[in-house]
Amino acid sequence: MVVPCYNEEENIPLFYKAVTDQYEKLLELGVKTEIIFVDDGSSDKTVQKVYELQDIDSVVKLVELSRNFGKEAAMYAGLLEAAGDLTAIIDVDLQDPPSMLPEMVKSVISGECDCVATRRVSRQGEPPIRSFFARCFYRIMNRLSDVQLMDGARDFRVMSREMTDAILAVSERNRFSKGIFAWVGFKKKWLEYENIERIAGKTKWSFFKLFVYAVDGIIAFSAKPLSITLFIGLLFCFISLLLIILIIVRKLIFGDPVSGWPSLACIIFFVAGIQLFCIGIVGLYVSKTYSESKRRPMFIKRKSRREKKGTPDKEH
Repeated sequence: MVVPCYNEEENIPLFYKAVTDQYEKLLELGVKTEIIFVDDGSSDKTVQKVYELQDIDSVVKLVELSRNFGKEAAMYAGLLEAAGDLTAIIDVDLQDPPSMLPEMVKSVISGECDCVATRRVSRQGEPPIRSFFARCFYRIMNRLSDVQLMDGARDFRVMSREMTDAILAVSERNRFSKGIFAWVGFKKKWLEYENIERIAGKTKWSFFKLFVYAVDGIIAFSAKPLSITLFIGLLFCFISLLLIILIIVRKLIFGDPVSGWPSLACIIFFVAGIQLFCIGIVGLYVSKTYSESKRRPMFIKRKSRREKKGTPDKEH
């Protein structure tokens, strides 16, 4: 199990208890469990809570990142450490119910599918405005992108070793895992459940962060916004040509003077706004290309205080 964490000291013990409650069912399926907590630069006592679990359970592992690199980097770091035949990604706030794990594992080991993923069928408890924009994102993403995302899809899933290796082979720095899960393919099975509110603590995802994440997802898996800017440019050229012809005809036939600076100023501002919008879209693609070209590590692993001294840090 890969468990990304960022300031989740309250949830660590609650999550561990919920997972260990499923140990017996997983053992009946012939599955032994390893829990890999990935600390994404927490400033609270998340690491100390994991240390306490390590003292009582040898299956608990810890990967410490040197700072907050984001959930995408934390998941990738955890997947690199995971050596099992099956890999699960699950949130520590218990919005992903561990009680579903036995059923998910059973479907994968039976050969029924390569991945069992989950989706929420309701967003009860979320702010209405946030739910509205989330649904809009999935509609826009599925229309613009070559990959299709399931509305309400979660990162919570159980995957075969083959699919995990395929995901790790996608080594791009600007990651959008939901898109990568869909892009690599493999046979998937979806399980649905009602939305569950986090058990403790506060969400780290503000509306602005979710918006940026959505834009990153669209840019990562679609070049159609660039085509849209080209279409907008051609449309405005066509409209301007018609207006020029109209002005010439009006002057020749009716002798009307060309006047009206207020309307002209409005048109200039409107067209300038469209231009800046299109340039902004192009700029986003250029910035992502620039970021990838620098080849900076996706994350830096910090040496744990419990690790043997002299072991070099890992960079990926």
